Amino acid sequence: MKKIEIKAEQFFELLRLKDTSMWAIFSQMIDGEEKEMIFLDSEDKILFNYVLPDNQEQLEEDRIKFSKEFAEKQAHLN
Repeated sequence: MKKIEIKAEQFFELLRLKDTSMWAIFSQMIDGEEKEMIFLDSEDKILFNYVLPDNQEQLEEDRIKFSKEFAEKQAHLN
């Protein structure tokens, strides 16, 4: 499995500037091989990781699951 390190702050700023979602970027990266996306802070410490699946169907399932979990966490904060 290929490992890709991403500076989280820069990545999310780029998404904001391009007015696109991370899921759209992830979709473009699918090529039939799983990839481990490792998100790093400014000191190169791991914040979180995500295994990019090898197909669009699994990516869509991950997106739905993430959206649901994120909404639940947001509800608990309010």
